[in-house]
Amino acid sequence: MKTELVDISPTRKEIKIEIEQEQVREAYDRISAMYSKRANVPGFRPGRAPVSVVRTRFKDEIRGEVVRELVPQAVQDAINENSLEVIGEPDIHLDNSEDLAQLGAGSLNVHVHVEVLPQVELGQYKGLTAARRTRPVKDEDVENVIQALRESSASLQPVEDRPSQEGDTITVNFRGKFLNEPEAEEINVEEVEVELGGEGVYEDFTKNLTGVKPDDERTFTVKYPDDFSSKGLAGKEVEYTAKVTGVSRKELPELDDEWARSLNEESDSVAALRGKILEDLQTRAGTESDNRLRNELLGQLVAAHPFEVPETLVEHQSNHHLESIVRDMLGRGIDPRTQEMNWEQVREQLKTQAEHDVRSSLLLETIADRENIEVSQEEINAEIESFAQASRQTPQQVRDALTKQGGERSIADRLRNRKALDLLLENASVSEAEWLEENPEETEAEKLDQEADQQTANDSSSSGGGEAQSAHASENEK
Repeated sequence: MKTELVDISPTRKEIKIEIEQEQVREAYDRISAMYSKRANVPGFRPGRAPVSVVRTRFKDEIRGEVVRELVPQAVQDAINENSLEVIGEPDIHLDNSEDLAQLGAGSLNVHVHVEVLPQVELGQYKGLTAARRTRPVKDEDVENVIQALRESSASLQPVEDRPSQEGDTITVNFRGKFLNEPEAEEINVEEVEVELGGEGVYEDFTKNLTGVKPDDERTFTVKYPDDFSSKGLAGKEVEYTAKVTGVSRKELPELDDEWARSLNEESDSVAALRGKILEDLQTRAGTESDNRLRNELLGQLVAAHPFEVPETLVEHQSNHHLESIVRDMLGRGIDPRTQEMNWEQVREQLKTQAEHDVRSSLLLETIADRENIEVSQEEINAEIESFAQASRQTPQQVRDALTKQGGERSIADRLRNRKALDLLLENASVSEAEWLEENPEETEAEKLDQEADQQTANDSSSSGGGEAQSAHASENEK
């Protein structure tokens, strides 16, 4: 066998392979003889048909067997001979497929396109400079958490001595008729809870349902804008008949030690609760600061090491990001098919991030090799245990899931890269600097994630008819 390696690019190679005539003839004769012994050919006793007759009768089958035997092995031998780390499946082409009609009369020529890992030449990775910026925790941040905790433990109390007003939550049965579209199916939902003036509640609902009491009925028309987030309502005019079944007001718990103790056993007073919240916020700020610092160092490393990355790995990482977004949306009860998203633009943006991820990973792996960084079985076990606790699974369930994703090797690779990133931080020159809010240009993918967050907040702020409220009364309906 003769081979020739052609460098197309640092990650793409072509291998030209010639399987010599003698090897092709030997395989052709051997497989033909095997068919001759087993073939049933009319006019001949089983296994007695001449080879020439068998070759004519079973020519396609014999040629296929010869190619399947010779070509894959020749490709693998050529890859090994050239010491290539191939990614994905080789793309194989027969150069002289017409010669299959006369197998053994000449050589069999094949060319193969493969993707390989690039040779990463490390430049400076120690002594990088970066600024640590830590988000300051203010008294108002603590009070905002306190208020959010009170809001989350608030109760709804019936209002009987007055009509509804802004801030109240009313329970309504809705019937909606699409004007100028008599064939459209009517909206009919019951026990919808609407917080008048609440975030995300369409203003027409607040205006028309303020000043009502239980058993009141209101009829009003809502004209939705053309760019309304729900495709089913955008540009439509709907006449709603709303039957009020209840009016409630939100009652916050008293800010006292008894309430603080009801939240957790660690806080026996409001002062202790504030101290615990302050500690948690400072811990979170420290973690955020560390992550931003590592990202800054990694960004510098990537910017200083431009090299071609394999398209197969970029595509795989892009798909992984996209699947994560869709899986997260489904987990939040959002149908991705209903989103007015430019999915091609999202995929392109994810591809940019995926290319950065792949380049980062290859750089960290190269540094880990240079620094002889290893990961012990104890560290792998600890990581699995930590993930099991965070995901409320057993360690065995985590291991079973890992088996489908490359086994413990994937955990070891991530830990090894993490250690390499820690090494960058340990050897960097880090200064303290004032906190700066990041305000990157919002991408389609980021907007999608924010919409999912808002939907979760809407769902958790109501009970019973919350889904119907989101479908018909929410200005920011997802």
